[in-house]
Amino acid sequence: MKTERAADAVDRILDQWHRERPDLDVAPMATIGRLRRCALLLQRRLDDTFADFGMSSWEFDMLATLRRAGAPHRLTPTALFSALMITSGTMTHRLQRLEAAGWIVRLPNPDDARSMLVQLSEAGLQLVDRAVEAHVANEHRILAPLDSKQLAALDAGLARLLAVLEPGA
Repeated sequence: MKTERAADAVDRILDQWHRERPDLDVAPMATIGRLRRCALLLQRRLDDTFADFGMSSWEFDMLATLRRAGAPHRLTPTALFSALMITSGTMTHRLQRLEAAGWIVRLPNPDDARSMLVQLSEAGLQLVDRAVEAHVANEHRILAPLDSKQLAALDAGLARLLAVLEPGA
């Protein structure tokens, strides 16, 4: 049984393609289009919460990665940029900004005199702990309209898609 729902922006795009190119099976555009629109709309809502703490999403991601590394909340820059899937050049710029804000410190690596470690400062630890609480509450609000079965099905489907897109992860 198909549930009725209001047409969305993706439906309108699909209607246009059906009119202009009835020979194409554009069904995948529905799923991928909705995923992309959801990702953009979700990012806006997440960014609003991070802005309440004077940070951007990338700043939150870096601080949260250090926080969840466990005490003493430090990683090598390589481990940090690998976890965040960014380039080393991007990492250098971001580390400078976080250090200038007082949220991280860079320390000599006792295991390798040629490298440094990145560690949350006390201010960074306090900030990310407050921000992550607000972030999780925001995510609960965003997902609240879906019941537990819908959430489980959505999560399972996305996990399967991620396994296809990110094999070996």
